[in-house]
Amino acid sequence: MAEPEAHPLPDTPLARLARGVLLLGALYSLYLVLHPFTPLAKAEIPLLDIVQLQRSTHVLFLLVGGYLVALYLPARRTLGAWLFVLFSLVPLYNFLFPNVPGVSLPLGARLTGLLYWAVAVLPALAPGLRRYADLLAVLLALFPTLYQLRYFEELVYRAVLPQPWDMAMSFGLIMLVLGLVYRLLGPVMPVLVLLFFAYNLYADLFPGALRGTRQGIDLLLGKTFNETEAGIYGLITGVSAKYLVYFTLLSGMIAALGLGKVVANMALALVGKHPATPGRVTGIASVFMGMFSGSGAADTQFVAALTKPLYERAGYDRLIAAGLVATAGTIALITPPVLGSIAFIMVEVLQISLLKVIVMAIGPALLYLTTVLAFNEFYARKAGLAPVAPELGMSRRAYALRYSYIFLPILLIVAMLYLGYEVRTAASLALVLFVALAYLDPTLRPKGIAPIFQGLAEGFRTLLPIGTAVTAANLIFANMVISGLPSKFSQLLQQVSGESLLLATLITAVFSLVLGMGVPPTATYVLTSALTAPAIIGLAAKNFAAEGLGQEAAQQAALLATHMFLFYYAVLADVTPPVALSAYAAASVFGTNPLQTGIYAARVALSKYLVGFFFLLAYSGTALLILPVLETAPPEKAWSLILWRFLAVGLGVVYLSASGAGYTRRVLARWEAWALGGLAFLLFVLHLYLNLAAFLLGLFFFRKGRGSLSGESPWTPEAGEERGEGP
Repeated sequence: MAEPEAHPLPDTPLARLARGVLLLGALYSLYLVLHPFTPLAKAEIPLLDIVQLQRSTHVLFLLVGGYLVALYLPARRTLGAWLFVLFSLVPLYNFLFPNVPGVSLPLGARLTGLLYWAVAVLPALAPGLRRYADLLAVLLALFPTLYQLRYFEELVYRAVLPQPWDMAMSFGLIMLVLGLVYRLLGPVMPVLVLLFFAYNLYADLFPGALRGTRQGIDLLLGKTFNETEAGIYGLITGVSAKYLVYFTLLSGMIAALGLGKVVANMALALVGKHPATPGRVTGIASVFMGMFSGSGAADTQFVAALTKPLYERAGYDRLIAAGLVATAGTIALITPPVLGSIAFIMVEVLQISLLKVIVMAIGPALLYLTTVLAFNEFYARKAGLAPVAPELGMSRRAYALRYSYIFLPILLIVAMLYLGYEVRTAASLALVLFVALAYLDPTLRPKGIAPIFQGLAEGFRTLLPIGTAVTAANLIFANMVISGLPSKFSQLLQQVSGESLLLATLITAVFSLVLGMGVPPTATYVLTSALTAPAIIGLAAKNFAAEGLGQEAAQQAALLATHMFLFYYAVLADVTPPVALSAYAAASVFGTNPLQTGIYAARVALSKYLVGFFFLLAYSGTALLILPVLETAPPEKAWSLILWRFLAVGLGVVYLSASGAGYTRRVLARWEAWALGGLAFLLFVLHLYLNLAAFLLGLFFFRKGRGSLSGESPWTPEAGEERGEGP
C-alpha cells in the first residue's frame, strides 16, 4: 500500500481548479458547523440539513478533488493493477447481465455503468489513459450526488427493489470510489472490497462454515446506494464527514501557518545536553505532533527531518535512529486528543463519547512512549555516544515559556469535549484559535491571509486518501452486514480457538498485523471489529464473570477492552514490516532500507506487541485502559488495579527495552539479555506475586560492571562535566 506524497501542486489551470475544489470542500465542512445558527437553517435546504446528503456531498468533494489531484500522481502498471481489473470484472459482469428474476436493465443504464467502470478501472492497465479518464471521472462524479439529491426520499423506500437507474448510479459511484482508492493507496484495499462483493454474489459456492446465501446484484447495489446507515453513505463514511475532515483541516492550518516548527521546538526545549537527546526529542516531538495530527507516516517524516541532524551529531547508528523515529511517529495514532480515524469509528460504533476513548488511549500511549524512551536511553549509554544539545536561539526555559500558549487550542478541545460540545465544534474553534494566535504573535505572523486558504486546501487534500479509504471501508462493512459473514466468522474463530481467549486474541492479533500489511489501519479495524469482536467479547465477558464480576459489568468491560485491543493492533500494522508506512517515511529521510528500518522499528519497541494482549486476558488487565475498571469496580479497587498494572507493565517495558538494547548499567551477555527479557514477560503477566518476583530478580542485571562497546565508560552527567561536556 502506498500513500501519495504531498508535493505542492504546480501552477496550472487544472491545479488551480483542484485547489479551488479542495478549498470549497473545506469551507462546506466548516459551514456545516455554523449552519444551525444561520438564517439558512430555517430554509430547510436538503444539502445542508439531511445527514445522508451531507455525506453524499462530502464524498463528492473527495471524488472531484481526489481525481484532480490524481492527475499529478505517477501512473504505472503493476501486478496489483491486473488483480484490481480482474476482480472488478465480477461485479461488472453481474451488472451487465443480472441473473435475477424480474431485473432487466435498459441499454442506456448498462452503457452508463460500463463507462464508469472503464473510467475508474481501465487506466490501471493503460496508464496512458489516466489523464483523460481522471478528467472524465471529475464530471461523472457529479451525477450520483445529483441523483441522490433529486430522488432522496424515494430511494429510501426502494433499497431492496431498486430501479434500473438506481443500480447504474450505485455501480458508477462504487467504481469511482474504488478507482480513486487505487490511485491514492494502491490495489489492496479496492481488491478487498471487490472480494466481499464477490462473496455476496457467490456465497453458496464457498465451503463449510463460510457457505452463505447468494445475493442478487440488485440487492447489493440497492442497499449500497439507497440505504441510510448501512450503505455507502453510512455510519463509517459519516466518520470522515463528521470528524476526520475537521482534524485534517486543523493539521493543514498548523502546517500552513508554520506552527509545526514551534510545536517541535517545544520538544527540543524540554530536553538538555545528553547523548540520548535525539531519541528523547523524537519521543516527545512525536507526542506533541500527535496531539495535533493523528497521521503516523506524516508525523514520522516531519520528526525525522527535525531530528536527523541531532542523530548524526550524536553518532547514532542510522538504522537504530530510523527505527526509533518510525516507531515513535506511529504514536500519533494513539495520542489524545486527536488520535486517528479509528477512534472516531469507535465513537460511532459503540455510541460512546470521544472523551472516553481519549481516557482509554492514555495508558497505551504512555506505555508506547516509555518503550521508545527506555530503549533510547539504554542504547545511548551502551554505544558511548557524544552528548548533543538542541539549538533554539534562546534558553530552553525562555523558549518554553514564550511559546507555551501553542497548546491552548488542544486544551480548548479537551475542555469543550468535557462540557459536552460536539467534536467538530471543538475542532473548528481550535482551528480559529490557532489562526488568532499566529496572527497575534509578531514572531509568527504570516503575510496576508493567503496561508489561511492554503491551510484549508491542504488540510482537505490530506483527507483525500483517509476519507476515500474510510468510504471504501464502509463498502466492506455494508457487504458484511448483507452477507451475515461476521457471525459465521465469529463461530469459526470460537471453534478454531477452542473457546480459549488467549488463542482467540493471538489469532486476531496476527490477522490484524497481516491485514495491515495491505490496507490502512482504519480498514483493518473495521474488518477485525466486525469479524472477530463478537467472539472475543463473548469469551472475555465469560472470563471476567468467572472472576466475580457481574454479568452486565463483565460485558461492558469486555466490549471496551476488545475494541481497544483491535484499535491498538490495527495501529501497530502501520509500523510492522514488511509494509510499515512509518518505516518507509523514516527510511526516506535517513536514507536506509525500508524493510530493515521496519525490522529495527519492531526491535526497538518489542514490548508494544505485548501490551495489547493484557488488555483482555483478565479483568485486571483492563486497568491499563483505566475506564473499564473505573466504570465497573468500586473506586478503591479500581485505582489499586490501575496502579498495580501500570507499575508492573511499566517495569516490564523497561526490562524488555534493556534486554533489546543489551545494556542496563553495563553491557549484558547474550544469556543475560535473554533472561532479562524472560523476566520482563513475567512482569506483563497478570499475577501480583509473579510480578514482584520478576522485578526483584531483574534487579540483579542492573548491577554495575563493564562499560560501553567503544571501551569507554558510558556517558553520565557527572562524567560529562569532568570532560567539559556539561549540560
